This record gives sequence, structure tokens and C-alpha cells, in this order.
Amino acid sequence: MKIITNFSIMLTVISGTLIVMSSSHLLTMWVGLEMSMLAIIPILIKKANPRSTEAATKYFLTQATASMILLMSILINFTTTGSWNFNYSSNQLSLYLMTLSLLMKLGLAPFHFWVPEVVQGVSLMSGLMILTWQKLAPMSIMYNFATMIPTPLLLTSGLLSIIIGGWGGLNQTQLRKILAYSSIAHMGWMMMIISYSPSIMLVNLIIYIMLTLTLFTSFNLNSNLTVSSLSHTWNKTPVMVASSLIILLSLGGLPPLTGFMPKWLIIREMTLNDSIYMPTMMAMMALLNLFFYLRLIYSSSLTLFPTTNNNKMKWQHQSSKYITLLSPLIILSTLTLPLTTLTHTVS
Repeated sequence: MKIITNFSIMLTVISGTLIVMSSSHLLTMWVGLEMSMLAIIPILIKKANPRSTEAATKYFLTQATASMILLMSILINFTTTGSWNFNYSSNQLSLYLMTLSLLMKLGLAPFHFWVPEVVQGVSLMSGLMILTWQKLAPMSIMYNFATMIPTPLLLTSGLLSIIIGGWGGLNQTQLRKILAYSSIAHMGWMMMIISYSPSIMLVNLIIYIMLTLTLFTSFNLNSNLTVSSLSHTWNKTPVMVASSLIILLSLGGLPPLTGFMPKWLIIREMTLNDSIYMPTMMAMMALLNLFFYLRLIYSSSLTLFPTTNNNKMKWQHQSSKYITLLSPLIILSTLTLPLTTLTHTVS
């Protein structure tokens, strides 16, 4: 029965997202968002404890509020235009409400407070679903209506998210919270570019999901939850520590790694659209994210922490966790920068 239950829950989560991505009717999109939101609650409380219950409650209340605002914007749009789709004659109030609801669902500033708390309260794999799969449906709606979404609201929220995502992760010792603030910052980069070039936003989203999936998988392999636990993995799995180092550098956007591609494309596109100060501020705020990535690298790779045994390497036991996809994910997360010309035409 447990297998059937898990299969039904995962099928509902996947179906909800696919319904949103393939639909052109606003009510159908709303139904898909609700399906995905309600089905992920049992996944969050799979390991029942007070922290996971609290995290699931915060997630439900935030997402339900955002869904209510989205439904109100859909009804206002239908009342004024008679259409179940947004168009250029749509009421500005309905467009602003839709944008606010999607920003709340994505966890962007100033609606970001729930993201670190929810991700911290659940397991690594559940947190991975919140930071990757659950972003697809709202981002697909934004992609479809990118030309109609109020640009000043997106730019304000995006810049705030980049700043908060950088500052918030500086004092954190929990890996899940660090990755949550990293997610807020990366989503801010996507909001900054979606009005200028939705295709670059799509490339950024794919690379962000790939990097986050690789990093969460490597942390889950050794059950790393804190910076201190990460610092003791060098004498267990040194190869994985070295791989995590490179992935963190890629997530920080350093060349010649894959993570440099979206930042380069975004700054280039905004500069071509006569926006100079915004990409300058974004690049400066990205240094904050790079700082706490380097702090993780320093604690895990560049120092040898005291161990309880006299041997530098611990006995290698057979791992019970499957890491079949980890090797190709690491390659894709680090070595695909030369493919930039295939994803975006560079003049």
C-alpha cells in the first residue's frame, strides 16, 4: 500500500506541474498549481516530527494565500475582459495581483521568509523538490505572460532577492538554509532578465536546477546537514569533496564553469538594453553568494579538521545510496560552458 500511496502522490505532483505548463486556460493553470501544492504536503512530512510538521504548515499557508490572490486576479480579469486568459487589454490590477501571487509562490523578496524555514525543517530530498520542481509551474506562467507582467515590479523584487539571498546566507551554518538563500538569489537573477529575454531566463532556470540537483545529491550521499559535518567528509569521500568544491564554484558563477553562462548572458543582455547600473549592482551582490560558497569550500576542502582516529582516511564502507546519475550531473554542472553558443546566439 505504501508503494501505491507514494506513486499516487508523485504522480499528482508531476501531473499538476505538467497541467500548468501545457494549459492556456487560467483556471486550469490554477487547478494544476493546487494539485501540485496539496500533493507535496505528504512528501514534506514523510519523516514526521515537529519541525517537518511546522515546515509543511508554513508552506501550505503561504502557498494557499498565493493561490487565493491568483484566483482573485483571474476573476478580476474575467470580469473586466470576459476572457479566461491574460492579454494586452487586461486590467493592470489583475496583472499586478498575478505577479505578486507568483512571486509569493516562488519565494522571492519580499515574500521570501518562508523558504529558509521550510527547507530547513524537511529532509534534503524534500527540500530539493521545493527548490527545483516546485519552481517549474510558476515560472512557466511567468514565461507565457512575460511581455505583460509589470517590469518595475519584477526588477524591484529581483534586485531585493539578489541582495537578501546574498546577505541572508552569510551567517548560516545549516547547509539547507544556505542553499535556500542561494535559491532566492538565483531566482532574483531570473526575474531581472525575464522582461528582456525569456529564453535566457529559461536557460538560467535549467542550469540552476541542474546545479542544485547535483549539490543536494552530493550532500545527501554523506547525509551532510551542517557546515561542521561537511568539514569531516574529507577523510571519508575525498573525491566527493573535490567534486562539491567545483560545483560550488560553478554555482557562484566563476568561469570556465557552467554556472558562469547564465550570469554572463544576463549581464550582456541587460547591457545591450541600455541598463548599466542594474547589472553592475547584480554582479556586486553576487560576490556575497560567492563568499559563503567559498566559506563552504574552505571548511570542507582547504583545512584538515581534527578527527577522532589517528588515520587520515577512514575505512570505506559500501554506500546504500544510489548515485548513478551523479557522475553525468557533475560533468554537466561544470563543463558545459562551451555549449553557450548552442543555447543562445551570441552576436
